[in-house]
Amino acid sequence: MTDEPLRIGVLGAARIAELSIVGPARATGHRLVAVAARDRDRAEAIAARHGVEQVVDSYASLVTDPEIEVVYNPLANSLHGPWNLAALQAGKHVLTEKPSASNAAEAAEVHEAVAKAGTVFMEGFHYLFHPVTRRLYELLDSGELGDLRHVETTVAMPAPPDDDVRWQLPLAGGALMDLGCYGLHAQRMLAPWAGGAPRLVAARGGEKARAAGVDEWLDVDLEFPGGATGNARCHMAHHTWQMSCRVVGSRGEATAVNFVQPHLDDRVVVRTAAGERTEELGRRSSYTYQLEAFAAHLRRGTPLTLDAADALTTMRLIDDCYRAAGFPVRPRTVLPATA
Repeated sequence: MTDEPLRIGVLGAARIAELSIVGPARATGHRLVAVAARDRDRAEAIAARHGVEQVVDSYASLVTDPEIEVVYNPLANSLHGPWNLAALQAGKHVLTEKPSASNAAEAAEVHEAVAKAGTVFMEGFHYLFHPVTRRLYELLDSGELGDLRHVETTVAMPAPPDDDVRWQLPLAGGALMDLGCYGLHAQRMLAPWAGGAPRLVAARGGEKARAAGVDEWLDVDLEFPGGATGNARCHMAHHTWQMSCRVVGSRGEATAVNFVQPHLDDRVVVRTAAGERTEELGRRSSYTYQLEAFAAHLRRGTPLTLDAADALTTMRLIDDCYRAAGFPVRPRTVLPATA
């Protein structure tokens, strides 16, 4: 076992990559070996700004580069599955933006490819590694909140432009894909305190104008085996940003004010019969915690909660929610043979 820096290749030059992998890699001493993007000028700009060692001409060249051991995939949703598969088939470890695929059938193929490759695959639900989320679990463990009774997750944002890829069905867009997957995943992760995984009860949503099949908002009702209920809301044309997780127990409740972006707001508000208090858990990036956990698993064998099986379970739930709300499951993208 060694703590040798990871050798990371980045697919695309999306702005999220600077927050989610470039900054954390530089902060933790890992190598940014290469970046590839459709717009080489953008890739060159990121490389110059952040010390990425080289710019390569194509995604295919990056995933097959023998110097790269970890591929980070922040591409459009529709390109998560295909390029995750390509990277796994090239023998790489993969850290992918969520959701890991366009639909459950594609996620099942990724799961199978991970088993065949023998490499590590993780879907980037970075919130899970931050002290804000860990504190919610500690409060449930301690008994201070009593038995879990209800969970509410709300992940909402102002509308992106009408031509944004997140509004395009062929690119696997929609509020549930871009935002709601956080809320669903956060509810799933409460299974240890709820008698098991939640089941879908009902879902409803609203369609984006002039974007057939694309959800502008979607609400999901869940039920846990122990009797607790859950409500997961997402909205991609909201009047403001809201990314909260509220857990209600028999003795009290706790709310993570911004569980998805704790680097912007790290408060956990606890209310019990003894009163109300606000805890501040630190604004270090959840993406940095995530990369540290991923590296610790690769280098030292430290257990990792997120894997291809977890990603497949989340994707199955997303598909079920779309069907229940009357929306089509997102279509998959097949890469051209020359990609």
